[in-house]
Amino acid sequence: MKKMFVAALLFIQSAAFAQTTWKNDKAHSKLTFTVTHLMVSDVDGLLKNFDVTIQAAKPDFSDAVFTLTAEAASINTEVEMRDNDLRSPNFFDVAKFPLITFKSTAIQPLGNNQYKLIGNLTMHGITKPVTMNLLYRGTIVNPMTKKDDAGFKLTGTINRTDFNIGSKYPSAMISDEVTIKADGEFAKVN
Repeated sequence: MKKMFVAALLFIQSAAFAQTTWKNDKAHSKLTFTVTHLMVSDVDGLLKNFDVTIQAAKPDFSDAVFTLTAEAASINTEVEMRDNDLRSPNFFDVAKFPLITFKSTAIQPLGNNQYKLIGNLTMHGITKPVTMNLLYRGTIVNPMTKKDDAGFKLTGTINRTDFNIGSKYPSAMISDEVTIKADGEFAKVN
């Protein structure tokens, strides 16, 4: 009897701390950025090829770890000449630095499903700590898959010069600040 009780207790404890894995649904996820050109107009772009994984044990994601990998060559601003320049050594140098990565190191609850997401961003061979705003939009049962889906919106600003991207272009031509916005729908894997 005592062994059964201990076994049941261990099972309950392991279930309570079980990590759940979530993967972004590519058809319903987008990673975009905005820079200001010549201090008068905004230019928007996106990274078309990226994957995000979330590991969390708590249903409110207050202990979540986010991991992102994006292909730098998938950058798209809808102007081929500009995209080719962005892929060149003038900016991302995708032949030498093909991946952009992010891994969160901490998540701080702010209330109302809002968090500060802190982590290490690597671009152009340089890793820097960044802090982003994260909104957890909730979890639902997807009517198509009959599985749980969770939604998130991430916003924040980084400085391109911190990553030595476009260093020969002054901020009067291209803003140093780059606004990041990501929307994601995540399917529960386990």
